Amino acid sequence: MINTIILSYVTFGYFGAFILYLLMMVMGRATFGRLASLLSVVGLGAQSLAIILRWVESYQLGIGHAPFSNLYESLIFFSWTITLLYLIVEWRTKNRTLGVFVMPLAFLAMAYASFSPNIASRIQPLIPALKSNWLITHVITCFFAYAAFGISFGLSLMYFLKLVDNEKRNNTFLKLIPRKGILDDLNYQMVAIGFLMLTLGIITGSVWAYSAWGRYWGWDPKETWSLITWFIYAAVLHSRMVRGWTGKKIAIMSIIGFFCVLITYFGVNYLAGLHSYATT
Repeated sequence: MINTIILSYVTFGYFGAFILYLLMMVMGRATFGRLASLLSVVGLGAQSLAIILRWVESYQLGIGHAPFSNLYESLIFFSWTITLLYLIVEWRTKNRTLGVFVMPLAFLAMAYASFSPNIASRIQPLIPALKSNWLITHVITCFFAYAAFGISFGLSLMYFLKLVDNEKRNNTFLKLIPRKGILDDLNYQMVAIGFLMLTLGIITGSVWAYSAWGRYWGWDPKETWSLITWFIYAAVLHSRMVRGWTGKKIAIMSIIGFFCVLITYFGVNYLAGLHSYATT
């Protein structure tokens, strides 16, 4: 399938972008950063084309559906969302240092999808529970939430690196990272976006569950961990807006929150439940 070939090349493209971002920070050369941005944009465009081709091909096979139905397709879409959201942040902030911490997430998602022997890349028919108009809305909202939380995770790592900046003023890598206040504000914005999208994802998922299984909530492992993740990021926002927490405390909570996202996305797929089809 041509879409899988394109996606394989995109995987290496995202790895190349990460290396170029890293060279930019280590060597202090803006040229590497510009090349990394260009490669990321080209990769995003090629990935978008591959997703569209996969969507069209599913209709040609007579099982037409949006390419969000299994673990392979969800990993591809996660990589797409986090790359898109990162490039928007890069364009708005005019700073490329975040790419060192975000593009590895996009690359790893693509690499796992493309090269893991346990993940089938073929287009598969939808199981009955997935045959719903809510599929696209639910998946898009959830994965934009995951992408925003992934960028928040990267910003939190940058914040901790910036804490040692006072001791290592001559370190080019650390000097290029934005000030702690800027990182903290960006982190808050990403958490707010992710929290809003996750809330919409849970709501659309509940409506979808009612139409598929006759109940809005059933404490399925994925539903339970989605709720845990929601509460953690709600606590992040509450701590920031009500208690006035900033900096290190928010960064720690954001890192914990992203690990909960990973459990929600990957861990519960290996537990028995209504969402276990994601392993196919």
